[in-house]
Amino acid sequence: MPLSVAAATAAAMTVLGAAASAGASSETPTAGAPAAVVPAAVVPADGAPAVMPADGAPAPGAAPVPRADLSHHGYVSLWGDRVAIRIRSENLGPSDVTASTVRLRFSAPLAVSQELPYGCLRGGKATVLCETGGLRSGGGARQTALDLTLAGGPDEVVVRLDTVWNGGVRDADRKNDAHEVLAPATGDAYAF
Repeated sequence: MPLSVAAATAAAMTVLGAAASAGASSETPTAGAPAAVVPAAVVPADGAPAVMPADGAPAPGAAPVPRADLSHHGYVSLWGDRVAIRIRSENLGPSDVTASTVRLRFSAPLAVSQELPYGCLRGGKATVLCETGGLRSGGGARQTALDLTLAGGPDEVVVRLDTVWNGGVRDADRKNDAHEVLAPATGDAYAF
């Protein structure tokens, strides 16, 4: 899933979630009124089908889902209104991953004017999405470096990092690609 599709899917899910929590009406729209946008299918980042039999076996006749183990590690530093993030993404295997997208969510909003590295885009006031490209099984790691400006100068920021797209593979170990880091504004590097 290209980064733009991942961002559009995340935005659609946010809009749908907000509409559902606001008690959206189930009435049929009137002529000329826009219809609700509903994504055709959303595959979880672990690549597993949305509905799986109780025994965990694929449905009869279904092709097996490739398995991989994505891993993201790095550090976060905060000083003043600046936050630096370094991410090392790799695939521990056994299958290759054609593409993946990492989502970074911040507890403080980002400044409106922001220069993002190639392959990254804004996903909201406090969210950035970055593609890692293909990750070969047991191959070299991909590095992502972000230097961002927050709106204001918070005393601390919480950064939540997770994989929102992994090329459709099944990742049974989600502990090494989903992290939450508290970074006080000391300028020190806090590892994840």
